[in-house]
Amino acid sequence: MKRSIIISLLGIFMLTSANTIKAQVVASDSVMQHAKGNRLSIGGYGEAALSRMFYSDHVNRYSTPQNYKNDPAHGRFDIPHAVIYVGYDFGRGWTMGTEIEFEHTGTGSSIENEADEAAEWEFEQEKGGEVELEQFWINKAFSRAANIKIGHIIVPVGLNNAYHEPLNYFTVYRPEGENTILPSTWHDTGISFWGRSGKFKYEVELLAGLNAMFFNRDKWIHHGAGSPFEFKAANQLGAAARVDYYAFPGMRIGVSGFCGNSVHNTFPNDIQGDGKPYDDVKGTVLVGSLDFTLDKWNWIVRGQADYGSLSDVDAINTIKDAKAHASNSPVKSAMVGKNAVSVGIEAGYNIFSQFEKLRASEKKCYLFGRYEYYDSYIPTKNKNQFDYTNVNRIAVGVNYYPIPQIAIKADYSTRLLKNPYNNEPSINIGIAYEGWFL
Repeated sequence: MKRSIIISLLGIFMLTSANTIKAQVVASDSVMQHAKGNRLSIGGYGEAALSRMFYSDHVNRYSTPQNYKNDPAHGRFDIPHAVIYVGYDFGRGWTMGTEIEFEHTGTGSSIENEADEAAEWEFEQEKGGEVELEQFWINKAFSRAANIKIGHIIVPVGLNNAYHEPLNYFTVYRPEGENTILPSTWHDTGISFWGRSGKFKYEVELLAGLNAMFFNRDKWIHHGAGSPFEFKAANQLGAAARVDYYAFPGMRIGVSGFCGNSVHNTFPNDIQGDGKPYDDVKGTVLVGSLDFTLDKWNWIVRGQADYGSLSDVDAINTIKDAKAHASNSPVKSAMVGKNAVSVGIEAGYNIFSQFEKLRASEKKCYLFGRYEYYDSYIPTKNKNQFDYTNVNRIAVGVNYYPIPQIAIKADYSTRLLKNPYNNEPSINIGIAYEGWFL
């Protein structure tokens, strides 16, 4: 009996060949044994982008928007993500997977002897960015329906986290709503049970909990999965789950969610103690998400809806305000809201499907439109001056695939904000790849 190919979490929805990645690859499937007979697999994805934003980039553009209405446009070049996958099949159902991600080309720093400053040694931050280990796990497959994975894993809550590779969305940058209110890409250390049975794929995870001290108004719980320390505090735990249903070829419907307490999950754990007023504050985070993908009849349509709730927000904001004023504290001082929401849908049609020669060449060109609504700050009371977090966003553009593994993208998008805030239009151009090297 041939050795089955061991894959992570939810499996590959469709592979057109051993060397071709079909768009809509599950995030935690990316590190996998991708061809029969190969124990070692090496691959990755990456993207480069150029943007021109026709609105102010001033830090006070939301506090006094009338002062920045006529500010000049600004532009940027970026390498949002460059990722390397390495997977290995040890045999007997044991596999290993890693994903190393360089965001914005990584970080850079140096120490220099400054001759023009009395020969002082100075530490300089040369560039911004991040280098992260997004996945590192060991998986044991007992059967197609039963697998256990332990290590640093993707938390597949929402469409963006489960399908975050650049060939899985039309816009140059990742979908903005989910990328704003949820950690992205959400990854944490824990244990997972997953498998596939019939038309269903499923996963349940037990993880290190989120940290409410890193929640804020502009991003809700986005920063809560990170840690400024060499370790991740796990005084609190969280649980995530996802189920995907493949109704028919080309149609997938997914439901996912997360639950966990977020207060008393910091270092040092000095919020809790005898006689302290916040001993019983939990900061329970609840997130629910529904998403779907239709890839059929020369159309690709994707959509999602996410809603989140956070308990004890008044107490959390009081604690954050006090702790943020300590010297060099990593705590985010901005308030966090009780709820957050994100709804988005995009649809693209392959216009090359109407030309016989282009169909035969495997080239594709999708004209697409996208709409999304999101709000990262829905408080218990009227938010007044913080209505800028309430965003409607529209994007239109094109994705050209000269070969299945590469997409050349362009879009025009605009954030439509409530008065008195100024709308934020931009033009974005990018190129992305996803594929296997070995």
